[in-house]
Amino acid sequence: MTTQILDPGRANLFGSLWMIGSMAGFAVEDMFLKAAAQTLPLGQILMLFGAGGALVFAALAIWKGQPLYTPEVLSRPMRWRVFFEIFGRLFYALAIALIPLSVATVILQATPLVVVAGAAVIFGERVGWRRWTAVFVGLVGVVVIIQPSGGSFSALSILAVGGMLGFAGRDLASRAAPASLSTYILGFYGFLSVVVAGAVILLWSGASVAAMDITLLLTILGAVLAGVTAYGSLMKAMRTGDVSAVTPFRYTRLIFGIALGILVFNEALTGAMILGSVLIMLSGLFIFWRGKQIQQP
Repeated sequence: MTTQILDPGRANLFGSLWMIGSMAGFAVEDMFLKAAAQTLPLGQILMLFGAGGALVFAALAIWKGQPLYTPEVLSRPMRWRVFFEIFGRLFYALAIALIPLSVATVILQATPLVVVAGAAVIFGERVGWRRWTAVFVGLVGVVVIIQPSGGSFSALSILAVGGMLGFAGRDLASRAAPASLSTYILGFYGFLSVVVAGAVILLWSGASVAAMDITLLLTILGAVLAGVTAYGSLMKAMRTGDVSAVTPFRYTRLIFGIALGILVFNEALTGAMILGSVLIMLSGLFIFWRGKQIQQP
């Protein structure tokens, strides 16, 4: 039996569709978590969500004959990855629970900009002045959204910035993680980190574990299914088309996150949010485009 190989154009098309589906899944995951946070302690939500996702990825790894533990799991990059996963999940979960979903989603989209800056500083990757300028403009977009000197400033928006920085650190650590660790193993330990983040929030807040009805159980289950599906779709996207072709479609999460915030939680779309979103998105797209130009002979 022969495996059909897609031509580059079709591969990029399908890769882009996988990426769009992934971003929709992550936005739905955030929606379910925010909805559950209106009733349940956030720490409890994260622990259940993380445990559900870890069980799914553990089952997939075992099905593929991959051991859940190898010495590489304790490598330095993996230890940093777990730390930043916990840090990012902790702050971003607090953000989506306490501030508008649309605001948290927009700020999160600055993650690739921080990853580019971090890759230059940590890995010594060549980043010219044009891309450094784009990084700066994108971060200005974050400041525009937060409005630190404005009357509508909310210090809680800093939670989303903390989550964004945590996820950027996780992505940088993932690049240095041993290649022998599969997507399933990374997903397993990533979701276990969510359990730890939930335990930290639960202990810090002093909240008691609350009883759950069928609606809340289904809400958590929906978040798990959306998160696992989105994660798998993201991996599929990155392995189907060219990275430079599919990565820009990450910004479709802006559309899904803002739309769900408005439709489900009755959030308002402000001029500052629109301007900041445009600055972040254009900066990110320019960085990807510029990187592709440099790679071409």
